[in-house]
Amino acid sequence: MKLSLPSFAKINLHLRVLGKRYDGFHDLFTVFQTISLADDITFELADASELVCDDPRVPTDATNLIVRAARALNPKGTARISLVKRIPMGGGLGGGSANAATALIGLNRLWELGLSTNQLASIGAEIGSDVPFFLSGGTALGMRRGTEIEDFPDFEAGPMVLITPDGHVSTAGAYASLHAQNLTNAELNRILRVCRSEAESPDFLRSALINDFEPAVFADFPEIGRAKRKLLEFGASRALMSGSGASVFGIFDKEETRQTALKALDDEVNWRRFAVAAISRSEYREKMGIAGQDL
Repeated sequence: MKLSLPSFAKINLHLRVLGKRYDGFHDLFTVFQTISLADDITFELADASELVCDDPRVPTDATNLIVRAARALNPKGTARISLVKRIPMGGGLGGGSANAATALIGLNRLWELGLSTNQLASIGAEIGSDVPFFLSGGTALGMRRGTEIEDFPDFEAGPMVLITPDGHVSTAGAYASLHAQNLTNAELNRILRVCRSEAESPDFLRSALINDFEPAVFADFPEIGRAKRKLLEFGASRALMSGSGASVFGIFDKEETRQTALKALDDEVNWRRFAVAAISRSEYREKMGIAGQDL
């Protein structure tokens, strides 16, 4: 048996870091959105487990989240897994978490385990905070540690350009630079209600999208800030850094404007750039072969 699935990237349309948690993590509020940029993963039954990748920079040992997902799902299961890597590593696009979620979905099917999406999400939350989101895709709210996922009506986002400049941003370092304070549960719940109200606004995508990591990351990595400014200069109606960086995306009102921007970016030889589109929840679940399953 052989099975191939896409592993879609995400962007954060909104990202607020609300405070520190007792366990050392941070409470946050974010709006996730899956996009068309994707890795490809192939699963096939084998006598021994093996992960191979076309990009030699990607580790294929136990540090890879695909391997961790496979072992968490079924420690005795064996499979040969092939990864074709397109999502930039360390770009704030959730590539590793997406790969882990795709592995849970694919291996659950390959090994005929029959686990529900909710069961897979419980396993995924132990692997990485973003993993549960990639079991449903589309537009979703991520709250508290980011593992509390709530489906949200899909946004009608316009054509987008995604830029990943050279350089790697440490997520731990980005969090440390925020100096987030501890919050009481009452304070946290109040702030979460305000954030939800902002996301539910009909003009959300026309308002000032916020990523709390931007000031500190732009100070340490000026090239990332310059990429955002270029997207706005070339006609994006909104632009934002995704996650803790290094990728930034711009949303355009017209395809013609996006094409002009892509042409203008030809001179930036050290920036990876992609023309991408939002992937709705129904489209995501159909492509992942999980349409109609429980959430």
